[in-house]
Amino acid sequence: MLISTEFTARKVRPFWPPLAAGLALGLVLLLTFVLTGHGLGATGASTRMTAWLGLVVAPAATQANSYLGPLVEGGNPLASWISWQVLGVAIGALVAAFLGGRFRVQLDGVRSVGAPRRLLAALGGGLLAGFGARVAAGCTSGLGLSGGATLGVAAFVFLGLFFATGLIVSRLVKGI
Repeated sequence: MLISTEFTARKVRPFWPPLAAGLALGLVLLLTFVLTGHGLGATGASTRMTAWLGLVVAPAATQANSYLGPLVEGGNPLASWISWQVLGVAIGALVAAFLGGRFRVQLDGVRSVGAPRRLLAALGGGLLAGFGARVAAGCTSGLGLSGGATLGVAAFVFLGLFFATGLIVSRLVKGI
């Protein structure tokens, strides 16, 4: 595989200072509340993608489902604001990675545990995190950022448990 010298010679820009990044994120969150009436979040988009796939594969079962049915009542569930938000975040992250000279495709942890085990661990962790986010009625950005910004008690309980669980699990699966 050939890599162009232009890409490899690109200068990597430093990350933003934490205070500046936090202030920018706070302004984005405020603008999101003002412009859309909603906070930031992401897992709602995956739920809407599931509802859309359900309409394609088994429309009657999806419409009868008590969880997915309300999402498909208004037509295409992907037309929601959260789907556009997640698409915008993905495009923005890609543009920022290119502009910052930090875009690369890599799989961390391959040397220590091997690619198949690392991929299975990442998939399993992602599925558990997604399930937990749906049970908690929001993801880290939805509960942590938006809920914390509105001083929701559930947000602070979630964040405490999220960090505690992360510390415990990192000790259990060290090296994966």
